[in-house]
Amino acid sequence: MIYPNEYLDSVKDIDIDFLKKNQIKGLIMDVDNTLIDFDKKMLEGAEEWVENLKKNHIKFCILSNSNKLEKVKKVADKLDMPFIYFAKKPFKSGFKKAKNILELDEKNIAVVGDQIMTDVIGANRSNMFSILVKPIKEKDYLVTKIKRPLEKLIINNYLKKKERKK
Repeated sequence: MIYPNEYLDSVKDIDIDFLKKNQIKGLIMDVDNTLIDFDKKMLEGAEEWVENLKKNHIKFCILSNSNKLEKVKKVADKLDMPFIYFAKKPFKSGFKKAKNILELDEKNIAVVGDQIMTDVIGANRSNMFSILVKPIKEKDYLVTKIKRPLEKLIINNYLKKKERKK
């Protein structure tokens, strides 16, 4: 429940071959520290990455816990994708709404985000493929900063388990 299906450095490491191999046709994207940093700067290359995957028929939806409509809408408009804000992840309701927007079965959806407690647990509870990415920047909101040490422990355990399976 707390481990991701995949752990990557950046969203840009998700390519069409990876998605096809895992039968993923849609991505539910987190915003803060996944697509934009604390200062609201877009991840360099994010627009080209999204466009490339869209050309390969990958669908997108933003699912953000932020209650700042304008911030989430600005990212969604820039990347031309539907969005849900104030999603209350890891509760399932936001994931179900995003699934309905994507019009895909949960087994064909991956959730991409930088937090275990919200993105990974929510994805796993919703029977979706969970992809944890490293935060864009160290700078975080206070509530997220508090969770990071626990998440580091979980990630270290995940990496040790993964190494043992090799």
